[in-house]
Amino acid sequence: MEIVFTVLILLLAVALSGIGTRVLPFALPLPLVQIALGALLAWPRLGLHVTFNPEIFMMLFIPPLLFADGWRIPKREFFMARRAILLLALGLVFMTVVAVGYFIHLLAPATSLPVAFALAAVLSPTDAVALTGIAGKGKIPPNLMHILEGEALMNDASGLVALKFAIAAALTGVFSLRDASISFVIIAIGGLVTGAAVSWFFSVVSARFLNVNDEGDPAPGVVMTLLIPFAAYLFAEHFGWSGILAAVSAGMMMNYTSIASMGPVASRVRANSTWTMIEFVFNGMVFILLGLQFPHILGRALIDAHETSNEQMARLIGYIAAVALALYALRFVWVWLLRWYASRGAAKQGLTSAVPGLRTVSVTTIAGVRGAVTMAGILSLPETLPNGEPLPGRDLAIFIASGVILLSLVIAVVGLPLLLRGWRRGRDPHAAEERLARMLAAQAAIRAIDQMHETATADLDESASAYATDVTARVMDIYRRRLAILDEVNEPREQARRAEALEFQMKLAAMRAERAVLVSLRNTQKINDETLSKLMREVDLSETALVTRGNARV
Repeated sequence: MEIVFTVLILLLAVALSGIGTRVLPFALPLPLVQIALGALLAWPRLGLHVTFNPEIFMMLFIPPLLFADGWRIPKREFFMARRAILLLALGLVFMTVVAVGYFIHLLAPATSLPVAFALAAVLSPTDAVALTGIAGKGKIPPNLMHILEGEALMNDASGLVALKFAIAAALTGVFSLRDASISFVIIAIGGLVTGAAVSWFFSVVSARFLNVNDEGDPAPGVVMTLLIPFAAYLFAEHFGWSGILAAVSAGMMMNYTSIASMGPVASRVRANSTWTMIEFVFNGMVFILLGLQFPHILGRALIDAHETSNEQMARLIGYIAAVALALYALRFVWVWLLRWYASRGAAKQGLTSAVPGLRTVSVTTIAGVRGAVTMAGILSLPETLPNGEPLPGRDLAIFIASGVILLSLVIAVVGLPLLLRGWRRGRDPHAAEERLARMLAAQAAIRAIDQMHETATADLDESASAYATDVTARVMDIYRRRLAILDEVNEPREQARRAEALEFQMKLAAMRAERAVLVSLRNTQKINDETLSKLMREVDLSETALVTRGNARV
């Protein structure tokens, strides 16, 4: 009963956090509100006890969130930015583990080198969810946001794999760079393949058994979709591969299989709505759970240090500040070196101003906020060595990681709005392709209506044919008006009972023609996933409303 009560309280807190951001007299990012609510729930008199189990947390919360991110991220932009993403997600993680690991060991000699490396490993992953909540949607230029989201998707896996080897070294005292490198490649490839295979298998099962026709209940297919990230994660972990990369890979593959199969509209609309709610609830739970941990970890450690001496408390705070500064300095230098390398390549092609400047480097640096994966990773450190002795430096590592998470969130809340203020984002890079897609989709709809008119009027008498022609003209007028609006011109009318059935069929044919053209444009790389998703959702919602009205008339 206590577990049920706790879950209900957490769900209520998530809902209140969404309301709180609207009623507060000042703007505060949602993640920070949720962390504050979590900290309030940790008040002893409330009696809310939530044990943060890293293993359960990683299995329950992380796979669906990464799956949703992988499903949503534009694949074209992800592929175009693959070099920058990999250098941040792999290169920067490796540099962070080595450089910051040695720095932590020198800063606090009581922390053994393997534990210092483990702390650096869990501090290397960034949190794109917290970043979006802090910066706001559309505030960071799309090209940079795609890189930051891609980095956050990939560096969770590389950071946690590095943590795994650091823990093994701490427990055994043995580490081989060659073995670790080979294992990392196997773990990564195994996770990616597993995720893609699970997602593909679902699409086959869904196409054959769940989505038999458009009139079937879409709920079973949506429920199956919810199980995909967990299946991918558990299968990969069972074989010793990366469950995180499996969840990401499954989401990316799902993007292609779900659209390519062209399943029922109701399933897609229901799935989109369901995943929007799940993302909100799970993200909220993650940050509230973070807030629940901070008073116990940070507050207790600082109180104990204060009772010892003020110098001890100042030293602990200094550790957090020094480690955070080292992380920011390394990230700034790494991003600057990437910029410098890119500028050399651009200069060879005669492009002198193609490379972003200091502001972009600063935004990229501060945007590297830490979040739930860092907390789960550091709490997964074993408490004892094989001989039964306590793992030296574990408590200090947990304290530093918690402090850096909180500090990085606060710095992003303060720094990002200042850096983004007055930044000219320029024209939307996807506006032209969206306009092209709308025009081509409307033209395809007009052609489909014309073809249906010829079929429908073939066996009608003169009176009925004239009536059908009137209906055809009115349905076609919708798309002609759409084309006129795109050309900056304007024009609206009513329907007769006898014509409604024909109008319904024509609209349905037109919308399906639109959808086919949009998928074709995405497949030929003329529009990206974001544009496709936006326009497909418009068509899907229109068709859903149309089908609902048609069923109600019948």
